Amino acid sequence: MTQNANFKRRVRARAAKTGESYTAALRHFHRGAPDNPAPEVRSVRLAVAQSTVHDDPRDIGALRGSGLEMRRLMREARQAGARLLHFPEGATCSPNKRIMSAGGREPIGPADWNRFEWAVLREELEATTALARELGLWTVFGSVHRLSQPRRPHSSLYVVSDRGDLETRYDERMLSNTKISFMYTPGSTPVTFEVDGIRFGCTLGMESHFPEIFIEYERLDVDCVLFSTNSHTDGPALAVEMQGHAASNNYWASFSIPAQHSLTAPSGIVAPGGRWAAQCPADGTPAIAVADINSNPGDPARPWRRTARAGIYQPHLVEDDQRSNDRGMF
Repeated sequence: MTQNANFKRRVRARAAKTGESYTAALRHFHRGAPDNPAPEVRSVRLAVAQSTVHDDPRDIGALRGSGLEMRRLMREARQAGARLLHFPEGATCSPNKRIMSAGGREPIGPADWNRFEWAVLREELEATTALARELGLWTVFGSVHRLSQPRRPHSSLYVVSDRGDLETRYDERMLSNTKISFMYTPGSTPVTFEVDGIRFGCTLGMESHFPEIFIEYERLDVDCVLFSTNSHTDGPALAVEMQGHAASNNYWASFSIPAQHSLTAPSGIVAPGGRWAAQCPADGTPAIAVADINSNPGDPARPWRRTARAGIYQPHLVEDDQRSNDRGMF
């Protein structure tokens, strides 16, 4: 357990014990008492990928090709010194709704998941986790997660540790109309994990349209949110939204999209102020971009915003001043 992770847990423990807000508890630890040293800044080199995403789960060659390309990019990321590599939604395969439709392409009907080459997918997952262990590289990638029959699968992000273990899994919660109608089972909970003292949150699909998800992760004290998508039409809007979430919540954000959609919105990493710290080429090719991201416990922006949301303005409001109440006068 790292010092920074320990510090955050001590703050949360104090807040729970005393009934203080997180901000008030944090202020106590920042007083500089000898037994309460300020936390050190932690840093992780993050790589984000734009890989080729295939949409036919019956195509064994495409499934193998996705795995090979992912593993090539993993090696590139490790050579660049990355500790974590982030892939797009459906990096292993993102099944096309028309290919999966049990009743034919028109009109679209419920998906027939027996069309998926599950055994081949499992082999590729095992090869990818084995390489993560060999490289010592945390790897986060989108895939379909099979449930018990006859339930539909989740659209998920697998989080594989640098030991090659499946650390956790995030299931997309805010599904599109097509996904909830014909394709997937929604998830129900946020997911966080830590690498070298940096806490990450996971989001997927179209969830960048829902600011409440990103506010929730701010409350969960993440340093960076990973967002994987496979949108071929909304990419530019989603990228701008990720800049906004990073700026308004004052944390890092990683935006991963398929290589074929990168012409208008390449994958990239957004700094807490909302600027792009790194971006892949906007040329449709598989690639990675790398940036060193960090925690910044001394930055007053997040504690102040939490204080502002906790009712600090209430004692200063006025209800009996005519010049305040009358909105029709200068």
